[in-house]
Amino acid sequence: MKLIILGPPGAGKGTQAAKICQKFDIPHISTGDIFRANIKNNTVLGQKAKEYMNKGELVPDELTCDLVFDRIMQDDAKKGFLLDGFPRNIFQAEKLDEVLENRNLKIDNVVNIEVDDKLLIDRAAGRRVCKDCGATYHIAFNKSKVENVCDNCNGELFQRDDDKEETIKNRIEVYNNNTKPLIDYYNKKGNLVNIAGEKDINIVFEDIVKAVESVK
Repeated sequence: MKLIILGPPGAGKGTQAAKICQKFDIPHISTGDIFRANIKNNTVLGQKAKEYMNKGELVPDELTCDLVFDRIMQDDAKKGFLLDGFPRNIFQAEKLDEVLENRNLKIDNVVNIEVDDKLLIDRAAGRRVCKDCGATYHIAFNKSKVENVCDNCNGELFQRDDDKEETIKNRIEVYNNNTKPLIDYYNKKGNLVNIAGEKDINIVFEDIVKAVESVK
């Protein structure tokens, strides 16, 4: 099973990706992990990616595609994979289709987790993290017993910069501008599965499994 997962920041993609990969026994392939692995192993592609990252620049589409295509052709991905964070735009999507078609392969399903922008902002802006042990809380959905104090280690809870409302709004705007066109792209191809992401985590997962198994 060859899958792509889409969704705005805070939609729970990471949680669902882990559950999907465990359920179907396929590797979770994210661009961040690929960049880190290639840089750590000092591959030719990794050296090229590092040059851009060290300058604070985005890794170009062509190089990102080369790194991802190298990864999905490895032995553990022969029976399937889940792509997370790739493709990010239409160019990358078209290149992916081209590479797969040349090998008589195709993406089976594109799982698109939909969550209202306001809920995404509320979810992220309410998150608090322990400075000492990293435990995560939420001021509305998962409060600590004592305000701003971790239940586990009594460490101080704080709000990460990338969880602040303005930052989240900017990230959602970037997603909408750059990644949402992919929804139309895959919808036209007929392999897009829209999943309501505002439900309980386990119910969202059940919905995903039903959707991808029904068209497997």
